[in-house]
Amino acid sequence: METLKTTPFTQTHIALGAKMAEFAGFNMPIEYTGINREHMIVREGVGVFDVSHMGEFWVKGEKALDFLQYITTNDVSKLEAGKAQYTCFPNGKGGIVDDLIIYMYSTTKYLLVVNAGNIDKDWAWINAQNTDRFNVSLENASERYGQLAVQGPKAVEVLQKLTDAELAAIPYYCFREWSFAGVQGVILSNTGYTGAGGFELYFPKEYGEQIWNALFEVGAPYGIAPIGLGARDSLRLEKWYCLYGHDIDDTTSPLEAGLGWITKFDAKDFIDKEFLLQQKQEGVTRKLVHFELQERGIPRHGYDLCDENGTTIGRVTSGIMLPNTKVGIGMGYVQSDFAKKGNIIYVKIREKLIPAKLV
Repeated sequence: METLKTTPFTQTHIALGAKMAEFAGFNMPIEYTGINREHMIVREGVGVFDVSHMGEFWVKGEKALDFLQYITTNDVSKLEAGKAQYTCFPNGKGGIVDDLIIYMYSTTKYLLVVNAGNIDKDWAWINAQNTDRFNVSLENASERYGQLAVQGPKAVEVLQKLTDAELAAIPYYCFREWSFAGVQGVILSNTGYTGAGGFELYFPKEYGEQIWNALFEVGAPYGIAPIGLGARDSLRLEKWYCLYGHDIDDTTSPLEAGLGWITKFDAKDFIDKEFLLQQKQEGVTRKLVHFELQERGIPRHGYDLCDENGTTIGRVTSGIMLPNTKVGIGMGYVQSDFAKKGNIIYVKIREKLIPAKLV
């Protein structure tokens, strides 16, 4: 059996009694005190996620901007130093290699943050695209960094106690490199995957314990708590954020997934531009939709989505029952004719058709 990879915090999670499981080849905490409770801690207070399993690639060189313009769908030229951008790698066949965030330091220096499960695939992909036309310098720095996501309405107040960087002055999807908890050069990024506000911190992993301890010391009066990947999933789904491997993958196009807003046809040439432009003009045959169950139930990944006659029109890609409202919500692809907001479709749960409203 292959040994699972660890993060700088793996032993801490185990010592805290977290329920551990394999995720993207890492031994990761799924929950500590229960997914529902952890979900509400982040929505109402402040929680800390270990996301050190994410991948970090540096792209440097004279043609760094040209290279990123070619291999991603969003318009990287719109970035300024200190700003970040959500985008994706098109795969040359109309699908998505991965979704990622680009951090701009300068027109010759960028940091890419990619999904943990795709590090090897993404690294191979960007190297394959790095032809003589670009000849950029690439570095896979994933092994060097730890990452914590401090999320929730009280997150900034807690974080501010450990840095003299004015966090309130860092806009959404912007970042600073600053001293934090006595560690120099920590990337303080006003991003996150919860929709609850907060920052993501990137640092050399040898400082992980120092940063973790400082956070939990100053955060104690605020009820700060470690949060597992289970609540990370329920929080992102409540905000309709896509998860790679579920809602988007190598078979889904950005346009089918509702990611037309990060696909900038007028700005540049990029991989799959012609294919996606044709798809835009002709219209997609299926769309990713968001739905709320109208009766009690949990729509799980892989369940059939049906019309009123029970004919399958698509499948659930992600689904949960929300901890606070106890309403079942989910995402899934359906034939485009059924994808209108307000429509009622049906989720097949144990041979029963449960009505769901598209929202």
